[in-house]
Amino acid sequence: MHRLLIVDDDADIRTLLAEQLSRYGYRISTASQGREMRAVLAQEHIDLIVLDLNLPHEDGLTLCRELRARSQTPVIMLTARSEAFDRVLGLEMGADDYLVKPFEPRELLARIRNVLRRTEALPANLAPLAIRRACFLGWQFDLERRHLVDPAGRVIMLSGTEFRLLRVLISHANKVLTREQLASLTSRRDYDGQDRTIDLQISRLRHKFGAGSESEALIKTVRNEGYVLAAAVTLE
Repeated sequence: MHRLLIVDDDADIRTLLAEQLSRYGYRISTASQGREMRAVLAQEHIDLIVLDLNLPHEDGLTLCRELRARSQTPVIMLTARSEAFDRVLGLEMGADDYLVKPFEPRELLARIRNVLRRTEALPANLAPLAIRRACFLGWQFDLERRHLVDPAGRVIMLSGTEFRLLRVLISHANKVLTREQLASLTSRRDYDGQDRTIDLQISRLRHKFGAGSESEALIKTVRNEGYVLAAAVTLE
Protein backbone atom coordinates (compact mmCIF):
# COMPACT_ATOMS: atom_id res chain seq x y z
CA MET A 1 0.00 0.00 0.00
CA HIS A 2 1.52 3.28 -1.11
CA ARG A 3 1.70 6.27 1.20
CA LEU A 4 1.17 9.68 -0.37
CA LEU A 5 1.92 13.11 1.08
CA ILE A 6 -0.33 16.00 0.06
CA VAL A 7 1.25 19.44 0.62
CA ASP A 8 -1.27 22.24 0.12
CA ASP A 9 -2.15 25.29 2.23
CA ASP A 10 -5.85 24.94 1.37
CA ALA A 11 -7.43 22.74 4.07
CA ASP A 12 -10.46 21.96 1.87
CA ILE A 13 -8.27 20.66 -0.95
CA ARG A 14 -6.20 18.57 1.48
CA THR A 15 -9.35 17.02 2.93
CA LEU A 16 -10.95 16.38 -0.45
CA LEU A 17 -7.87 14.75 -1.96
CA ALA A 18 -7.22 12.69 1.17
CA GLU A 19 -10.77 11.35 1.12
CA GLN A 20 -10.79 10.64 -2.61
CA LEU A 21 -7.39 8.95 -2.75
CA SER A 22 -8.03 6.91 0.40
CA ARG A 23 -10.95 5.26 -1.39
CA TYR A 24 -8.47 3.79 -3.87
CA GLY A 25 -6.31 2.21 -1.20
CA TYR A 26 -3.68 4.86 -0.63
CA ARG A 27 -2.54 5.86 2.83
CA ILE A 28 -2.51 9.65 3.06
CA SER A 29 -0.48 12.14 5.07
CA THR A 30 -0.95 15.89 4.72
CA ALA A 31 0.99 19.10 5.31
CA SER A 32 0.13 22.76 4.83
CA GLN A 33 3.67 24.10 4.29
CA GLY A 34 7.31 23.18 3.97
CA ARG A 35 8.03 22.86 7.68
CA GLU A 36 5.22 20.35 8.12
CA MET A 37 6.31 18.50 4.97
CA ARG A 38 9.81 18.02 6.39
CA ALA A 39 8.39 16.76 9.67
CA VAL A 40 6.31 14.12 7.88
CA LEU A 41 9.24 13.02 5.72
CA ALA A 42 11.42 12.67 8.81
CA GLN A 43 8.92 10.28 10.41
CA GLU A 44 7.37 8.33 7.53
CA HIS A 45 8.34 6.65 4.29
CA ILE A 46 6.53 8.50 1.49
CA ASP A 47 6.14 6.97 -1.96
CA LEU A 48 4.93 10.11 -3.76
CA ILE A 49 4.38 13.78 -2.94
CA VAL A 50 1.55 15.92 -4.32
CA LEU A 51 2.99 19.43 -3.94
CA ASP A 52 1.17 22.74 -4.45
CA LEU A 53 3.17 25.46 -6.19
CA ASN A 54 1.73 28.38 -4.22
CA LEU A 55 2.57 27.82 -0.56
CA PRO A 56 3.23 30.29 2.28
CA HIS A 57 6.82 30.97 3.39
CA GLU A 58 8.44 28.61 0.86
CA ASP A 59 6.90 28.01 -2.55
CA GLY A 60 6.58 24.62 -4.20
CA LEU A 61 9.47 25.23 -6.59
CA THR A 62 11.87 25.85 -3.71
CA LEU A 63 10.65 22.76 -1.88
CA CYS A 64 10.83 20.62 -5.03
CA ARG A 65 14.42 21.65 -5.61
CA GLU A 66 15.25 20.85 -1.99
CA LEU A 67 13.63 17.43 -2.31
CA ARG A 68 15.54 16.64 -5.48
CA ALA A 69 18.86 17.49 -3.84
CA ARG A 70 18.42 14.69 -1.31
CA SER A 71 15.97 12.14 -2.67
CA GLN A 72 14.25 10.72 -5.74
CA THR A 73 10.76 10.59 -4.22
CA PRO A 74 8.32 11.28 -7.09
CA VAL A 75 6.67 14.72 -7.07
CA ILE A 76 3.48 15.79 -8.82
CA MET A 77 3.09 19.55 -8.71
CA LEU A 78 -0.27 21.31 -8.46
CA THR A 79 -0.55 24.84 -9.76
CA ALA A 80 -3.30 27.38 -10.27
CA ARG A 81 -1.17 29.05 -12.90
CA SER A 82 -1.76 28.16 -16.53
CA GLU A 83 1.36 29.75 -18.03
CA ALA A 84 3.66 27.28 -19.76
CA PHE A 85 6.67 28.94 -18.09
CA ASP A 86 5.56 27.84 -14.62
CA ARG A 87 4.94 24.27 -15.77
CA VAL A 88 8.32 24.04 -17.48
CA LEU A 89 10.06 25.57 -14.47
CA GLY A 90 8.41 23.01 -12.18
CA LEU A 91 9.64 20.15 -14.37
CA GLU A 92 13.08 21.74 -14.56
CA MET A 93 13.24 21.82 -10.75
CA GLY A 94 12.60 18.09 -10.69
CA ALA A 95 8.84 17.55 -10.63
CA ASP A 96 7.78 14.31 -12.33
CA ASP A 97 4.45 15.66 -13.51
CA TYR A 98 2.13 18.62 -13.00
CA LEU A 99 -1.59 19.31 -12.88
CA VAL A 100 -3.30 22.68 -13.30
CA LYS A 101 -6.11 23.61 -10.90
CA PRO A 102 -9.02 23.11 -11.05
CA PHE A 103 -8.84 19.42 -11.88
CA GLU A 104 -10.82 16.24 -11.38
CA PRO A 105 -9.53 13.98 -8.59
CA ARG A 106 -9.68 11.07 -11.04
CA GLU A 107 -7.17 12.84 -13.29
CA LEU A 108 -4.80 13.22 -10.35
CA LEU A 109 -5.35 9.55 -9.52
CA ALA A 110 -4.38 8.56 -13.07
CA ARG A 111 -1.21 10.64 -12.92
CA ILE A 112 -0.27 9.19 -9.53
CA ARG A 113 -0.68 5.66 -10.85
CA ASN A 114 1.39 6.42 -13.96
CA VAL A 115 4.27 8.00 -12.03
CA LEU A 116 4.35 5.18 -9.48
CA ARG A 117 4.22 2.58 -12.25
CA ARG A 118 7.18 4.14 -14.06
CA THR A 119 9.13 4.52 -10.84
CA GLU A 120 8.65 0.93 -9.75
CA ALA A 121 9.47 -0.39 -13.23
CA LEU A 122 13.09 0.76 -12.87
CA PRO A 123 15.61 -2.02 -12.15
CA ALA A 124 16.55 -2.24 -8.47
CA ASN A 125 20.26 -1.88 -9.24
CA LEU A 126 19.60 1.58 -10.68
CA ALA A 127 18.46 3.05 -7.35
CA PRO A 128 20.28 6.36 -6.73
CA LEU A 129 23.06 6.53 -4.15
CA ALA A 130 22.77 8.79 -1.10
CA ILE A 131 25.78 11.07 -1.65
CA ARG A 132 26.70 14.67 -0.85
CA ARG A 133 29.60 15.12 -3.25
CA ALA A 134 31.61 13.18 -5.78
CA CYS A 135 35.19 13.69 -6.99
CA PHE A 136 36.61 12.49 -10.29
CA LEU A 137 39.56 13.52 -12.50
CA GLY A 138 40.08 16.72 -10.50
CA TRP A 139 36.40 17.71 -10.70
CA GLN A 140 34.05 17.97 -7.72
CA PHE A 141 30.29 17.54 -8.03
CA ASP A 142 28.58 19.16 -5.03
CA LEU A 143 25.06 17.75 -4.68
CA GLU A 144 24.16 19.99 -1.74
CA ARG A 145 24.99 23.21 -3.58
CA ARG A 146 24.05 21.71 -6.96
CA HIS A 147 27.12 22.81 -8.86
CA LEU A 148 30.44 21.63 -10.31
CA VAL A 149 33.89 22.77 -9.29
CA ASP A 150 36.54 22.39 -11.98
CA PRO A 151 40.19 21.37 -11.32
CA ALA A 152 41.15 25.06 -11.11
CA GLY A 153 38.56 25.71 -8.39
CA ARG A 154 36.07 27.57 -10.57
CA VAL A 155 32.38 27.03 -9.79
CA ILE A 156 30.21 25.96 -12.73
CA MET A 157 26.45 26.22 -12.28
CA LEU A 158 24.13 23.49 -13.51
CA SER A 159 20.54 23.65 -14.68
CA GLY A 160 18.04 21.33 -13.02
CA THR A 161 18.19 18.95 -15.97
CA GLU A 162 22.01 18.91 -16.02
CA PHE A 163 22.11 18.31 -12.27
CA ARG A 164 19.77 15.30 -12.43
CA LEU A 165 21.55 13.82 -15.43
CA LEU A 166 25.00 14.12 -13.87
CA ARG A 167 23.71 12.70 -10.59
CA VAL A 168 22.46 9.61 -12.43
CA LEU A 169 25.72 9.19 -14.34
CA ILE A 170 27.77 9.62 -11.15
CA SER A 171 25.60 7.18 -9.22
CA HIS A 172 26.22 4.56 -11.92
CA ALA A 173 29.76 5.47 -12.95
CA ASN A 174 31.37 3.07 -15.42
CA LYS A 175 28.00 1.44 -16.17
CA VAL A 176 26.42 1.88 -19.57
CA LEU A 177 22.94 3.41 -19.27
CA THR A 178 20.52 3.30 -22.18
CA ARG A 179 18.64 6.40 -23.28
CA GLU A 180 15.46 4.83 -21.91
CA GLN A 181 17.07 4.30 -18.50
CA LEU A 182 18.44 7.85 -18.45
CA ALA A 183 15.02 9.25 -19.35
CA SER A 184 13.35 7.19 -16.62
CA LEU A 185 15.93 8.02 -13.96
CA THR A 186 16.02 11.74 -14.67
CA SER A 187 12.37 12.51 -15.39
CA ARG A 188 10.36 9.28 -14.90
CA ARG A 189 8.47 10.04 -18.08
CA ASP A 190 8.05 7.54 -20.89
CA TYR A 191 10.82 7.52 -23.49
CA ASP A 192 10.05 7.80 -27.19
CA GLY A 193 12.68 6.01 -29.26
CA GLN A 194 12.61 8.86 -31.81
CA ASP A 195 13.14 11.52 -29.14
CA ARG A 196 16.65 13.01 -29.13
CA THR A 197 16.19 14.90 -25.85
CA ILE A 198 18.69 12.73 -23.95
CA ASP A 199 21.31 13.25 -26.67
CA LEU A 200 20.81 17.01 -26.45
CA GLN A 201 21.05 16.95 -22.65
CA ILE A 202 24.27 14.90 -22.81
CA SER A 203 25.70 17.41 -25.29
CA ARG A 204 24.90 20.32 -22.98
CA LEU A 205 26.37 18.52 -19.98
CA ARG A 206 29.56 17.72 -21.88
CA HIS A 207 29.88 21.42 -22.68
CA LYS A 208 30.08 22.14 -18.94
CA PHE A 209 33.21 19.98 -18.84
CA GLY A 210 34.71 21.87 -21.80
CA ALA A 211 34.64 21.44 -25.54
CA GLY A 212 36.52 18.78 -27.41
CA SER A 213 37.62 15.21 -26.94
CA GLU A 214 38.20 15.39 -23.16
CA SER A 215 34.52 15.84 -22.33
CA GLU A 216 33.57 13.12 -24.80
CA ALA A 217 36.11 10.78 -23.20
CA LEU A 218 34.58 11.50 -19.80
CA ILE A 219 30.98 10.94 -20.89
CA LYS A 220 31.38 8.31 -23.57
CA THR A 221 28.90 7.33 -26.23
CA VAL A 222 28.50 3.56 -26.48
CA ARG A 223 27.18 2.87 -29.94
CA ASN A 224 23.75 1.21 -30.08
CA GLU A 225 23.60 1.18 -26.27
CA GLY A 226 23.76 4.56 -24.57
CA TYR A 227 26.17 6.59 -22.45
CA VAL A 228 28.63 5.97 -19.62
CA LEU A 229 30.59 8.20 -17.24
CA ALA A 230 34.07 6.70 -17.70
CA ALA A 231 35.99 7.74 -14.59
CA ALA A 232 36.94 6.51 -11.15
CA VAL A 233 34.62 8.33 -8.72
CA THR A 234 35.14 8.96 -5.02
CA LEU A 235 31.85 9.46 -3.14
CA GLU A 236 31.29 11.29 0.14
